[in-house]
Amino acid sequence: MVDSKIPEPGPAKLKRNAGPDEWLEAAKDCKYLSEQHMKQLCEIVKEYMMEESNIQPVSTPVTVCGDIHGQFYDLLELFRVSGGMPDGSEAEAPKTQSAVITSDDIEPPSTISDPKLRKKLRNASAPEEGGEDSSASQRDRSSSSGSRDVELKRNFVFLGDYVDRGYFSLETLTLLLCLKAKYPDRVTLVRGNHESRQITQVYGFYEECFQKYGNASVWKACCQVFDFMTLGAIIDGRVLCVHGGLSPEIRTLDQVRVVARAQEIPHEGAFCDLVWSDPDDVETWAVSPRGAGWLFGDEVADEFCHVNDLTLIARAHQLVNEGYKYHFANQNVVTVWSAPNYCYRCGNLASVCEIGDDLKPTFKLFSAVSDDQRHVPVSRPGRSEYFL
Repeated sequence: MVDSKIPEPGPAKLKRNAGPDEWLEAAKDCKYLSEQHMKQLCEIVKEYMMEESNIQPVSTPVTVCGDIHGQFYDLLELFRVSGGMPDGSEAEAPKTQSAVITSDDIEPPSTISDPKLRKKLRNASAPEEGGEDSSASQRDRSSSSGSRDVELKRNFVFLGDYVDRGYFSLETLTLLLCLKAKYPDRVTLVRGNHESRQITQVYGFYEECFQKYGNASVWKACCQVFDFMTLGAIIDGRVLCVHGGLSPEIRTLDQVRVVARAQEIPHEGAFCDLVWSDPDDVETWAVSPRGAGWLFGDEVADEFCHVNDLTLIARAHQLVNEGYKYHFANQNVVTVWSAPNYCYRCGNLASVCEIGDDLKPTFKLFSAVSDDQRHVPVSRPGRSEYFL
């Protein structure tokens, strides 16, 4: 039985002259907008994105979020764990037990052997027992992350893959676009490999839009927004955020800045590599089993960070059972994964990466909300078994 307080999905019932404020409130309640309003929203967001660089500068404090994949109710939990949405509304306590991991807990190359850390991970996926005490403890930990985070409003960087596979891709994307429309300087939406016409026609988003609107016009409008999403973000000039990884065609950030991004993702080349590549245990470059992008090794990451004066490359794109994972001995690449219990069956944790002015990442782990905290569509289209 689903808790009666949980937002119930369905079409938004708004007046024709409703605007961004009303759209955002409806989106928070898992409502999808009318065709007219959704097209208006896409136009507003597109205008903001046109003004952004291929590598959008972002100032600390920042919360970096990985793949979401249409898991709307877990996105709400992500915001609860992060201290609330950018609109400044009072944050609810997380519905799941969460854990905070700092750089002091991490052992290169992200092998989790410390029993205290393993206990943190177990607790993050365990049912909450402490009630109010647990929530208070979480608030205490969050408030101790630094006075500057309290004084300044936190920015959000989302690393792509907002749609496909989950039950509510449309509602998930709508909420993120509404936040972008309302707070364009505080929400950065990086393009992932699923923000693509070809991929969304295979993995669910196209079908979902057609099912809810009876035509493909909203899907087409969303795909036009995808074309203008930034390819990356850079935090205080030192932490690069991309969806996938590096490219043999890119040595400097300036080369990324001149890529023509207002297009469908190409099948090869620098643009393709940024959204498809993965770090791996290779020295330099290797062919990717995905059929797009490359596998890149520690030598590549070390040189790229040195040339561009980076301390870290934060990326998503790969399921990580522990919620996040550092790669390579120098820990200069980290994967952030924000879809807990991916595809509602993988049993993995999720995380967000919080970066303050000291540029030291702190990870907040969380698990999927329980069945009584989410709705499931009565009839849902099948999902492909392939993991991209």
